[in-house]
Amino acid sequence: MSDAPDRESQTEEATEKKVHDSLERGETPFSREASLFASLLASLIFFSFFLRDGVARLIAALQGLIDHSGQFRLGEGRNAALLLDAAARASGAFAAPALVLLTAAGVIASIAQNPPRMVADRISPKWERVSPRAGWRRIFSLRGATEFGKSLLKLVVVGLVVAFLVRGEIAGAFRAIFSDPARLADHLLDVARGLFASVAAAAGALAAADLVWSRIHWRRDLRMTRQEVKEEQRQLLGDPMVKARLRSVALDRSRKRMMASVPTATVVVANPTHYAIAMRYVREEGGAPKVVAKGQDLIALKIREIAEAHAIPVIEDKALARSMYDRVEIDMMIPPEFYRAIAEIIHFLNMRGAARQNPRR
Repeated sequence: MSDAPDRESQTEEATEKKVHDSLERGETPFSREASLFASLLASLIFFSFFLRDGVARLIAALQGLIDHSGQFRLGEGRNAALLLDAAARASGAFAAPALVLLTAAGVIASIAQNPPRMVADRISPKWERVSPRAGWRRIFSLRGATEFGKSLLKLVVVGLVVAFLVRGEIAGAFRAIFSDPARLADHLLDVARGLFASVAAAAGALAAADLVWSRIHWRRDLRMTRQEVKEEQRQLLGDPMVKARLRSVALDRSRKRMMASVPTATVVVANPTHYAIAMRYVREEGGAPKVVAKGQDLIALKIREIAEAHAIPVIEDKALARSMYDRVEIDMMIPPEFYRAIAEIIHFLNMRGAARQNPRR
């Protein structure tokens, strides 16, 4: 009952971060039916392409041992070991293709579902994995009931497939009684091959459905509450209050550096109280005039105050100041559309400076 509210509150789809964290912990969607289908398919391949020749070679090898049994004196330990070694080699050669196919099928089925990754937490010992109480809780949980239902469905489907196949082979079995005994092995092999093919087809359909279900169930388990989504965004983007404080500190430092550059300006263009743009132009430095500071309202008044304190000319031009404020950036040269207006201002200042240096007598 305590899990119901949590499950009902998990209305948001999992974020990319939560999906990535789940994969890193080894919590991936996995279908056991896919592994079973791969094993049945490997068994079908073995029955179809390796069993007949493998049985023939095994029979020949064992027959050779029986025909030459006189060479082995079982009273001697060495000869007994040689006999067992020969029998083991023959049996191993027969079973090797099956072991290779089954192993390859299991590995491919696992890799095809999820890329392999080493997760230490998955192999570390934990008490709940051997706890009887936890085991019973898993068995009688919703997931346990789901797995039981899947197993029951699998048993019913495979049972029906086998029943239909066996029913169709009853007549052939009766005919085999009156046929050549030498062909009995081939008939049994054909029946086994058909049985494996039918069961593998049924298992393939179940595996396809289980693959879809396992991913839907995995995504459902990863769902988040709205609060979890907000907390994750806060962790990724940072606390808004902290970010605002950092922006304020950065802006204050930038403003102080800008104010420290005002004394290097050549001229300040201002709207009497609202805007101020301080520019530096020295012919020897080359290039167009560069903006060293700009501001609005109180900052504009502070720029004018610093400029007047350092005897920097302040030209009041409402339209030009308003237009430049929206287009220029600090530490950048002015755009070409302002060249003419600023050139006239600098020319006027140069003429005024020359007049002061050479007054008429």
